[in-house]
Amino acid sequence: MRYIRGFLKVVCYILILLFSLFPIYWIVLMSFKQPADVIAHIPKFIFKPTLENYKGLFSSTGFNFIRYIKNSLIICSGAVGVTVVAGLPAAFALTRLRFKARENLAFTFLSFRFAPELAIILPLYVIFRKLNLYDTYPGLIWIYQLITLPLFIWMMMSHYSEIPRELEEAALIDGASWWKIFWKVDTPIVLGGIAASVILAFVFAWNNFMFGLVLGGQKTQPATVGALGFMSYEQVHWGKMAASAVVGMVPSVILASFFLRYLVKGLTMGALKD
Repeated sequence: MRYIRGFLKVVCYILILLFSLFPIYWIVLMSFKQPADVIAHIPKFIFKPTLENYKGLFSSTGFNFIRYIKNSLIICSGAVGVTVVAGLPAAFALTRLRFKARENLAFTFLSFRFAPELAIILPLYVIFRKLNLYDTYPGLIWIYQLITLPLFIWMMMSHYSEIPRELEEAALIDGASWWKIFWKVDTPIVLGGIAASVILAFVFAWNNFMFGLVLGGQKTQPATVGALGFMSYEQVHWGKMAASAVVGMVPSVILASFFLRYLVKGLTMGALKD
C-alpha cells in the first residue's frame, strides 16, 4: 500500500504539473501558427510552423514591440530598485526593533494590497494629471510601489525573523549600532531571501496591466498593454498576441534562471517551521 500511495502521489503531481503548464504550452504553440491554423475549428497540434508572428513584433516598419519591452524593463527595474532601498530597512525595523505602533505600521503596508486596482485607478489618474506624472517613468515607478513594496516587506520580514537574536545581542555587546547590525550582520545572512523577494516583486510588477493601461501613454506603456495593439475592430491577431506573450515571459524567465540558486534558498529559508 505504501508503494501504491507513492505511485498515486507522483501521478497526481504530474497531472497538476501538466494542467499548470498546458496554457503556456498552448500559447507557445499558437505563436508559431498561421492565422488559419489558430482559428481552426479543430485545434491543430501538427502544423507547418512560421516565424512571421515574431517578425511582426520587431519589424521597424510595422508594430515595434521592442519599445514596450524597454518600457517594462525601465519601469519594473526602477520600481524594484526603489522597493529594495526602502523595503529592506523597513522590514528589518518592523521585525527586529520594538517601538509603538509597529504592528499597525506593518498591517498598513499589507493593506495596500487589499483594495482592488479598479477602486483607486480613477483618483490616481486625476492626481497624476494634476502633478504632471501621467505618461512618465517616475510616475509609473512610484505607483508600482503599491505592487512591489508590500510584497517585498512582508517576505523580508519572514526572512529576518529566522535570524537568531543571539547574533544581534553579541553585536550589541561589542558596541555595534543597529544600523551596523542591519548592514553587516543580518542582511548578508538573508541575501537568498532578498534575491527571491526581488524576483517575485519583479514578476508581479511585470505582469501588472491596469496601472500601465490608465496611467501610461504612448511613451511609457509596458508590454502587457502593448499587446493590445494586435486587437483591432476588424480582427484579432492571435498569433502575434501569443508571440508577444512569449517574448514578455523571457525577462522573467532569464531573471529567475540566473538567480535560481538564491531563489530556492530564499524561499526555503522563509518557510514556516513546525
